Amino acid sequence: MAEQPWQRLAPTEPERVWLRLKAKMGDPEVVTRDGRRRSRRDPDASVPFGKGRDPRALGDVLGGFADDRGWTGTLAKADVMAHWPDLVGEENAAKTEPVGFEDGVLTVRCASTAWTQQMMILRAETTTRIIQRFPDCGLTQLRFEGPSLPSFQRGRRSVPGRGPRDTWG
Repeated sequence: MAEQPWQRLAPTEPERVWLRLKAKMGDPEVVTRDGRRRSRRDPDASVPFGKGRDPRALGDVLGGFADDRGWTGTLAKADVMAHWPDLVGEENAAKTEPVGFEDGVLTVRCASTAWTQQMMILRAETTTRIIQRFPDCGLTQLRFEGPSLPSFQRGRRSVPGRGPRDTWG
């Protein structure tokens, strides 16, 4: 009566060689790159309707990408600058322009000193709108600047010393 392969208890010569090589060189799932990749793979991930196989929206993918890289604050600051007319209204936006966002301070240049005063009156309301709509921007303060005027401290019209002053006393 011939012995069946599943009835053997002792390993055959090729099996003994394989077990000896495996003990000497290590398990392929640990040693080789391809073996490590196969051992890490989730067996349920390759199922057609398995977990994580549903398509995701592009906005979700890009949002996760920005979160991973730490870009959410920078993107929120850019959104504040881009949506300025929506935040302050069309009339105010026509006379103002956000020019910089550094260390939580948003600098806004105004068309005249009167518009600077008007925007200072609306500062609390504007700050609240920005923080509610873009909480990741990190806004701490709004700074309004008037128009840039020429300076007579240098150039042809400058004078040494204190310069021209009021002579009435």
